[in-house]
Amino acid sequence: MGMKNGGSKSFGLLMLALLLMLTACSGGGGGNNGKQTNEEANNTAKPDNNGGKEAVGGTTLSIMWWGPDARHEATKKALEIYSQQNANVTFKPEFMAWDAFWQKLPTLAASKSITDVLQMDAAYIQEYVSRGQLEDLSDIDLSGIVDPSVIENLKIDGKLYGIPLSQNAQGIAFNKTELEQYGIPLPHKDWTYDEFFGWARDARAKLPEGKYPIGDTTTWDSFNYYQTSMGKAPVMSDGGKTFTLDKDLFMTFYQTYEDFRKAKIVPSAEKAAAFLENDPQADPMASGVVMTRGATTGSVSALEQLMPGKVGVVNLPVGPAGGGWAQSTIFLSVSANSKNKEEAKKFVKWFITDNEAGKALGLTRGIPINPEIYSALEPTLEAKDKLGKEIYDLSLDKALPFYPPAAGFSEWVDTYKKEMEAVTFGQQSIEDAFNKIEKMGKELAAKAGGQ
Repeated sequence: MGMKNGGSKSFGLLMLALLLMLTACSGGGGGNNGKQTNEEANNTAKPDNNGGKEAVGGTTLSIMWWGPDARHEATKKALEIYSQQNANVTFKPEFMAWDAFWQKLPTLAASKSITDVLQMDAAYIQEYVSRGQLEDLSDIDLSGIVDPSVIENLKIDGKLYGIPLSQNAQGIAFNKTELEQYGIPLPHKDWTYDEFFGWARDARAKLPEGKYPIGDTTTWDSFNYYQTSMGKAPVMSDGGKTFTLDKDLFMTFYQTYEDFRKAKIVPSAEKAAAFLENDPQADPMASGVVMTRGATTGSVSALEQLMPGKVGVVNLPVGPAGGGWAQSTIFLSVSANSKNKEEAKKFVKWFITDNEAGKALGLTRGIPINPEIYSALEPTLEAKDKLGKEIYDLSLDKALPFYPPAAGFSEWVDTYKKEMEAVTFGQQSIEDAFNKIEKMGKELAAKAGGQ
């Protein structure tokens, strides 16, 4: 509400005070580590001009998503734009951090009260489709907006249950400034796992005490990248009915990391346990302790902001079959129990096609799926945003599909991490961990097959 030159200074200050008051009440702020209280999270994104009453015949769409504050603010702005263009629609938004979102969703699913529209992730979409919680969106025409091959890759039993929002890919970020400082060659596109491990050994010899070329790994997906790159089946396939954990590859992969712990090529288990990604002091890479770490198209910008100008990116190591993935992993879905399905469908298509919305949302969910929206944004992009596009472009030609955990495997994912952490702390052998992880996986697969 800018005043022209002759405007009253005191009026300007009064408006500023009012604006600050309104902002403080809007619940989008950066407190609570990105987690909102229920009261804050339930605020509507659109100011209520009807004295608390809905417009006659109006629709209120409930919507929930996870993410950082920048995404919350951008999404609320997009919702305001939609309400301006569609005067009969208001929103009831809820937004929270990743963990809080996935803790809340099963409760809503159990009571069939999932919001009309919800953000969905490739790691969980199969699970919620199998529970009958998501609406089939195959009748939404996305021709000319989303590449047909992307849509085909995303279909579950021939149907589309989520509108893809962005292109995403998994790669590795590295501290190019320090690597150059210590005379270590920078990682290159399409490096093989042998080259990756060899590079780590060579880099160790040039780094001072207390600095490490690569981090340790205890998550199932890190091993799944390795197993699939070697031409083997993914750990989970066919909706979890087929479970494949290749013992030879498992032993080779984790024995390498065991040797690396002894040689101080990766940090100790105690040090690794204290890392916290994107925390200025505790992030493994931003703190200057580890020279590389995993990063996605969507997440690398946060790292670049912590260490401006120092971040380089490369695709994940590859094997004979390729490596890594590059595809859509984040969607807007519609609840199968929504009473506003047609309006919800109209909204989710609008979300990826409207230019004004595209401008407001920027890259808060990664590279927009719609090439037209991305082209409009490209001239305004900062270095941190271009890094995400670079990960995607580097990963594309060798990318394997994204393999999410199958429905019912969330406990297995946690068990895998727990058992491998016990290995890193020297509490059990790699083989013992393999036996426990495999036994549980086979049991879950048998259960999935018997349904």
